This record gives sequence, C-alpha cells and structure tokens, in this order.
Amino acid sequence: MSGLLLRLAGPLQSWGERSAFTPVRDTAPFPTRSALIGMFAAAEGIGRDEADLDRYQELRLTVRVDRPGIRLVDYHTAGGGLPKDRTAATSGGSNKGAAVITRRHYLSDAVFVLAVTAADETIERLADALTRPHWAPYLGRRSCVPDEPFLLRRHVDDPEEELRTRVPLSRTAPRPKDGQETDTIPVEFLLEQPPPTNSPGEAAPADVIDVIDVIDVNDVPVSFAQHGRSHTGRRLHRTQVPVPRFLAGPPHTLMQRLIDYAHLEESA
Repeated sequence: MSGLLLRLAGPLQSWGERSAFTPVRDTAPFPTRSALIGMFAAAEGIGRDEADLDRYQELRLTVRVDRPGIRLVDYHTAGGGLPKDRTAATSGGSNKGAAVITRRHYLSDAVFVLAVTAADETIERLADALTRPHWAPYLGRRSCVPDEPFLLRRHVDDPEEELRTRVPLSRTAPRPKDGQETDTIPVEFLLEQPPPTNSPGEAAPADVIDVIDVIDVNDVPVSFAQHGRSHTGRRLHRTQVPVPRFLAGPPHTLMQRLIDYAHLEESA
C-alpha cells in the first residue's frame, strides 16, 4: 500500500451534495468522494456512461482542512428575453422561453489537502493520469480551476502520516495564548476510518486525535450515467489532530514551502 497527495485550492470550489439539477446548486463544506472519484475517472479518460466505479472502491481518502473557506452564493441566470428556439435548454432537454434561474453555492478561498491510499499499482496509475490528464481536473465544477501545485507527491509510503507531520499548511499559526507558544496547532481532518484509540489504562500519546463528531454522507458514487446517477452512503469521522507548528507560516512563504516540499520527491 502507498499513496499520493493532492492540494485542492483555488479561488472557488463547489462540491455538490445532490446529483439532481435543482434551482439551488449546493456545496458540501469539504470535497465529496463522488466528485473526487469523478476527477480521477476524468483524468483517466473514462466517460460518464462507461465508468467502471469498482476500480475506485479500494481507495481510502483522507482530507486535511487547511482553510474551510467562506460560503458564497451566486445568483445565476441563463437565457431570457429571446425566442424559445434561442433560449438555453433545461436539464430535462426542453426550453422554457424564459430565463433559467439558479443559485449556485461555492466555497471561496478554501484549501484542502487530500491523501489517497491504495495498492501501489493503483496509485501509479492515478498519478500518471493526474500528471497527464485526459480531461483537466476541476474542483467540483468546470469553472473552478485548481491552483498549482496540484499533485504534491506521486508516491509516499504513508500519505496520512505526511498530512500530519510534513505537508506545509496553507495558513498562519495562531497567536499563542497567554504568551505561551505550543509546538503543535490543531487542524481538522476527515477520516473514512475511525481513528486509533488507546487501550484502557494506557496513557494518551502527545499526538492524540480528538473526534469532533461522526457524520453520515451520501456521496459514494454507484453510477455517473447522465440520466441514472446514483449514490450510496459512507461514514466520516471529523477529527482534530495536532500538527507541528512549523508546518504553518506567513502567506508570502507558502508557495516556496509547497514547491520545496514537492521537489523533495524529485530529488529523492
């Protein structure tokens, strides 16, 4: 088993929680499994109606929330004021002869770092596809282009440990309370598996993981077919993990820190 690391950052992201087209296009507060698997399939050149989603079932996805972003709502119209034959078609294939109005939700200035864990051959295949994608990756919607660096590492033995100890944080360290600076800062993680716990009577380690809550989400794709999209559920463990303070730093050093980290793999 090994993994790769992706940095999901950009001016806007939108991770829809519902597959149906409605006047309100929502976003989850974090990247959904459905959108991420869709990104991988697109990079590999697999179309919606031909996607064999069993090939992604083994993937374990762990998300580190560097910046949760700010929710933004766009009042969006398409068409209107034109004859019916020149009005934008609706998702049902017809057109109304009037403006189609939607309210589209986005996350502004959010940053997530994704650890993908799977068998070595699967990681190699995905890394090759993400390096030379058939269809360009985007952050939930095609208008949401990812920042660089996007693929931080193609191969790491333990990508989740990298998130906790080595990948630079896209944030500044909080000011110390009462003038006392700690060696770690708390960062939110989303885990697909329960975090490890201590045996009864065992002392808690310094890097103990605090579970904030457990949430059920319906974002595991069963089919991406244009008129037959379907999903099933999974359970996420929203946690708070202490990471080294030195991973954070002033904004003007962030890009260089990310570049230096990504280049470590090339020089290894």
